[in-house]
Amino acid sequence: MTKKIILSFAALAISFGAMSQVRVGVKGGWNLSSISVDNDGSVDKDRSLSGYHIGAIVDFPLIKNVLSFQPGVFYTTKGAKLTSGDKDNDATVPYVKYTTRPQYIEVPVNFIGKIPVGENARLFAGVGPYFAFGVAGKNKVSSTLAGVTTSSESDIKWDDDTPFNDGDPDRGLNKYKRFDWGGNVQVGAEIHNVLLSAQYGLGFGKINSGGDDSRNDKNKNRVFSVSVGYLF
Repeated sequence: MTKKIILSFAALAISFGAMSQVRVGVKGGWNLSSISVDNDGSVDKDRSLSGYHIGAIVDFPLIKNVLSFQPGVFYTTKGAKLTSGDKDNDATVPYVKYTTRPQYIEVPVNFIGKIPVGENARLFAGVGPYFAFGVAGKNKVSSTLAGVTTSSESDIKWDDDTPFNDGDPDRGLNKYKRFDWGGNVQVGAEIHNVLLSAQYGLGFGKINSGGDDSRNDKNKNRVFSVSVGYLF
């Protein structure tokens, strides 16, 4: 009985010791997003769109200074742009620019491996899934012909689907799927409590809400991001 009590207290001490190492942080930065144009996942770099992300993370050490579990929550922009025609066109061919910028609440769930390179510095690499929920966004179209430009803007329409519901009556070709999911890989450095990182997010779920066919299965989110953060 005494042995069990001692072991229980030891386990509690280890748990409290681990919890004392948990750190909360803030993180934000620049996104360069695109949408895949082929079923193999390739993208057109000329369609990339600048944006941003901002949010918070929690760093749970699994092995001190070596391995951490690091979930987070972010407000992030994605999307792409598409142009057709020549900007310096003649009077017969319009130049058209279409921009779509969906915005999501995104929850990454990463495992981070760390390599100490000094007393207060570590290099790290991480991998894990993300889950996102569409909350806002704009579609913009501008057309220029013979020096005259017209433009329009509309809110993105979201299909209030569930992640695994293919029979949703609310879906439509003019809507985006509300839920997005995929995987992240990242590398970076932690210097004192400051984080510097680069990440690539690879969406696995198609963006379009309409029917499942070869015409729109290819459209998936791709996001490269650079971040600065601080762990308290």
